[in-house]
Amino acid sequence: MTPEIRLVFLVMIFAAVFSFAQGVVGLVRVGRAKSKVNRRLTTARHTASISDLVIELRKQRGLDASGKRKLALRWLADLVMASGLVYRPKQWLTLLAAAAVVASLGLVIVTHSLAFAPLGPLTVAAVGVIILKVAAARRAKALGEQLPNGLDIIVRSLEAGHPVPTAIALVGREMVDPIGTEFGMMSDEIAYGASLEQAVGRMAERCRHPDLDLFAATIRLQERAGGNLTSLLKLNSKTVRDRHKMRLKIKAASSEGRVSAIILTVAPFAVMAVLTVASPGYYTEVLQAPIGRYWFAGFGLWMVVGNLVMRRMINMKV
Repeated sequence: MTPEIRLVFLVMIFAAVFSFAQGVVGLVRVGRAKSKVNRRLTTARHTASISDLVIELRKQRGLDASGKRKLALRWLADLVMASGLVYRPKQWLTLLAAAAVVASLGLVIVTHSLAFAPLGPLTVAAVGVIILKVAAARRAKALGEQLPNGLDIIVRSLEAGHPVPTAIALVGREMVDPIGTEFGMMSDEIAYGASLEQAVGRMAERCRHPDLDLFAATIRLQERAGGNLTSLLKLNSKTVRDRHKMRLKIKAASSEGRVSAIILTVAPFAVMAVLTVASPGYYTEVLQAPIGRYWFAGFGLWMVVGNLVMRRMINMKV
């Protein structure tokens, strides 16, 4: 086989493998999207009435049957609701307890001291809060991107002559999560007996998103002062889209600062790791000296301060 034919053969194999991988990724994404759309519908199939469905959906978001928070800590309850994760307290506590025990044992084995054992539960709790914050941030980003399309569906439905609850239910059936589930829950609460203003207010309280707060304010304004709801929602949709564009522009403008912060944070640790591998005794004398430990602690504190300053510089809210 000549080198040219071999090269063509390898390129064809690479193209085939790449196409197969793209197809698998596409199927996985479609499957995940369908499963997200059908999560609320699956719950509805296993409930006998609207009241049972509303209560079950509230329980999945960390609320009791009356819609009040189950957790005593308000900030933690709001974080659980904003994350969109199905609230399973027994499973979560079991997993956190097991992880805390493993972390404590690991710290005791590594440090040969029981004094570091309490750091295990604290670390696991911090990681749990970080996971909730990341899930809430991703869900908030998806809500901001989907809300204008959802409002457009409501506007078109109202222009076609449908009542408001039907237009809201249409968004809950046709759009993917998270906006589909939120509008579906709002539609169920309206069918359960809540007013439109109450249902929208509860959705805004669950999601903790500024664009949904604007939508809730629009509904309250129309309910109390009157006016053309279709025109207000059109204006609301345009405003949300403009705010989303502004966020993207700010993200692009601050990208240099974010990359600089990442590089300046990672570079010292990367250099230290390379030097430790290349010359294991390079930092031995410095770490053993008391003044060296103080210097490293000072460097770490200064790095944290620098990251906080850079975060304030690039974290612009719309």
